[in-house]
Order: sequence, then structure tokens, then C-alpha cells
Amino acid sequence: MSEPDAYTALHAAIVAGTLSPGERLVEEELADRLGHSRGAVRAALMRLGHEGLVVRERNRGARVRRFTVEQAIEILEARAALESLAAGYAALRRTDAEARELQSLVDDMERLRRSGELLAMSERNAVMHRRILEISHHEIARDICARLHSQVVRFQFRTALAPGRSTRSLAEHRAIARAIAAGDRRRAERVMREHLTKVASALTAVAAPERIAL
Repeated sequence: MSEPDAYTALHAAIVAGTLSPGERLVEEELADRLGHSRGAVRAALMRLGHEGLVVRERNRGARVRRFTVEQAIEILEARAALESLAAGYAALRRTDAEARELQSLVDDMERLRRSGELLAMSERNAVMHRRILEISHHEIARDICARLHSQVVRFQFRTALAPGRSTRSLAEHRAIARAIAAGDRRRAERVMREHLTKVASALTAVAAPERIAL
């Protein structure tokens, strides 16, 4: 198979946690496991290294990068700056169909929250953020945020399960969808920034007991 296929498989395994943080990545083993050539795996690992998901250590080879809570919060702060910019552009550039699509995603999130499917709700959350970036047609923000999201996706599920967070998240996403549908650039920027700032605060709160235990 080609390198993009190997990259997609490895990227998905890292984001899903199948390849866990700190796990050693041996080209020959991965090639056998995934059914790709060693050359394709090597190229994929190099690409993942450029994206910050894989690190190479001298005399130890490649490993899945570990991210601390502090690093995850910094990434969320960076996303807040870039995604608020994108939300503003989305408000200016969205079509009526795209505005309805975002509102439909929020409706899906509400249905999933009511049925207690919080992880599935979190996945729809990620879809909505990706679509806003696409609708914005701001290529730099879209490309950078795609990398940043991949780096902290495992933390996303931890905040999704925090008590009361799903209800607040739903309200925040509905406010974002409404601002974009209204074509209100300033409000879209503000509510997106507030949303991701609150996600960072929720992650800080979730991680606090772990730090005390350590």
C-alpha cells in the first residue's frame, strides 16, 4: 500500500489510543501488523513526527509522544486563538445549507446527551469543530488546528465525562452555531474563544485530583 494509507492507519491508531503514549514504534513490527511495507511505515512515522505525534529518541527509535496536561492546556489556548478566527470567517462565508448543518450537529449532540452517550456526543463535537474550520475557508487555521486537535484528542474524552460538562458544552456549541448562522462575526469569534477557554478550565479541574495523588 502507499504511504498515505500507512499514515492514515498509524494516525488513527495513535488518536484512538490503540498505540498508547510512550509506546515504542518499531518499523518492522508495524509493517507486519498493518500490512504495509517498511518504507511506507518509515515515511508515515516521519510525517507523524513533523505533526508532533511521534518523537524520535537517539539510540531508542520512535515512540508515540506523551503530552502532559499542561501541554494539552497550551494547545487548547492556541486552538482558542485560531478557531475563534475561523469561526468569525465561517460567519461571513457560510451558506444557508452549512448554517443548517451546524445546527443539525448541535441537535445530534443534544440527542446523544439525553441518551447518555457522552463519548458519541464528544465525537460529534469534534465533527462540528472540523466543519467550522472547513466552512471558514481559512486554510492556515484549518491545517494547524487539525494537527493540534490530533495531539489532544485523548484529553477531549476526559473532559466530556466531567460532571455537568456535557450540558454546558451543548449550550456553548449552540451559541456558536447561532452566531455563525446569524452572520455575526464578532459574536462567533467571542463565543468560540469562550468555549475553548472553558474546555481548558474543565481539563484543569479534571486533572487536579491526579496531580494531588501524585
